[in-house]
Amino acid sequence: MTPATTQLEALGIAHRTLSYEHDPAAESYGNEAAAVLDIDSEAVFKTLVAKVDGQLAVACVPVSGRLDLKALARAAGAKKAVMADPMLAERTTGYVVGGISPLGQRKRLPTFIDEICEALDLMYVSGGRRGLEIELAPKDLIAALDATTFEN
Repeated sequence: MTPATTQLEALGIAHRTLSYEHDPAAESYGNEAAAVLDIDSEAVFKTLVAKVDGQLAVACVPVSGRLDLKALARAAGAKKAVMADPMLAERTTGYVVGGISPLGQRKRLPTFIDEICEALDLMYVSGGRRGLEIELAPKDLIAALDATTFEN
């Protein structure tokens, strides 16, 4: 159990965890998960922490793409978004880079999820450690996080 799975259990949200042996030499955690678990990379989402007008926020986007920081700023009603310092992201979320989950974070942050998730039956996010993915319905993730979808 991780704080992410504990949150889902407490909310009664249906999900499934998928574990795999993480390769420390992997160049991309999300692409590694997609390849090892044989999941379409469009359905595997990476969790990124950004500073939006100086305040931290979370963005979840498919590992097959990139985060459009201008789109994130627009979605948040802000002027500017930049990637947060990795150490700050780790301290704030309670997770290590490569294992940051949008769920069960130490400090709840505003969360924005690429609207492409709404076309999926199931999506995958980090379970809170490298080598652990959570499979769940996009609507359930959005509800659990009170997240906003945005056009990335």
